[in-house]
Amino acid sequence: MKVRDMMTERPEYLEQEATIREAAERMRDTQRGFTPIAHNEKIVGIVTDRDIAIRAVAEGKGPDEPVGKIASGKVLYCYEDDSPETVLQNMQDQRVQRLVVLNNANNKDFVGVISLSDIAAHSQSSDLSKRVVNASRLYH
Repeated sequence: MKVRDMMTERPEYLEQEATIREAAERMRDTQRGFTPIAHNEKIVGIVTDRDIAIRAVAEGKGPDEPVGKIASGKVLYCYEDDSPETVLQNMQDQRVQRLVVLNNANNKDFVGVISLSDIAAHSQSSDLSKRVVNASRLYH
């Protein structure tokens, strides 16, 4: 099984000029805590519900400021042909729960998002399931 078999395909993203409020509304409506941020359809950052709390509310930014101002500029990613074991190790090393999925190293087109819960839901081996549990222990 490959990442492409587990990921959420081509989830919505926001342009960096969208507002913090729009990002929060999107997360509420999609029941997700993670939204890719793009510029001209290329992923340039990520914003999480935690970013909204820490980088916006706690810093006194208004809800109508551009989400690009609070987005993480470091985009952590994997490729759709990667194995879940490789991606899980990457998540654990980076201490994240989600990665942007790109089609390949040449084009680097955004094709999806993979999360710990995606890997857990598709896990077919007890070893992989145990690794998901261990990776999840970083978040409590």
